[in-house]
Amino acid sequence: MAIETLSPADAQAAIKAGATLVDIRAADEHAREHIAGAVNMPLDRLDCSALPEGAVIFHCRSGMRTRSNADALAAAAQGRACYILDGGIDNWRACGQATAVDRKQPLELMRQVKLAAGGLVLLGVVLGFLVAPPFFALSAFVGAGLMLAGATGWCGLAHMLRHMPWNRALA
Repeated sequence: MAIETLSPADAQAAIKAGATLVDIRAADEHAREHIAGAVNMPLDRLDCSALPEGAVIFHCRSGMRTRSNADALAAAAQGRACYILDGGIDNWRACGQATAVDRKQPLELMRQVKLAAGGLVLLGVVLGFLVAPPFFALSAFVGAGLMLAGATGWCGLAHMLRHMPWNRALA
C-alpha cells in the first residue's frame, strides 16, 4: 500500500487540523532532537491503538526508514488516514520549521558506534605502522565485528556503549 507523502508545510497544517505526528526513530534519537508534539513510537514497538483518533503522519530522520517500512506503517495505522513526512525531520528543519534540540542528551547510539569503530580502526592502523604490526589485528577485529553486526543485526559495540555512564538513561 502506497502512503502519500506530505511536505513540512502540509504536515504542519494537518497537525493543526488534528493529525498526530509519530516519530518512528529510536528513543535516543528522539531525545536529542524532535519535532515538538511528536509522539515517539520506535518502529519495533509501533502501536497506533494508543493514539488519538484521526490521521497519522509518520516521520524519521531523513524519510528513508518511513519509505522502506511504508507497508508496516500503513498496517499499524489500522485503517486511519496515514502519511509520511517527506524528507523526515531533516527536511522539516531545512524548510525553516522549529525542532526541539537537547544537546545535553548523548549522541545517538549509532553515531557513537561509528565514532568508536572509526577511532579503533584508525588507532590499529597507526599503531600497526608506528609500533608493531600485530596492532593491525585491532582494525581486523573491529571490521569483523561490523561485518557480524551487518549480517546478524546484533552489534556488540552498540551493546557495550549503551551501558556506558553517559548512556545509562537509555539502557
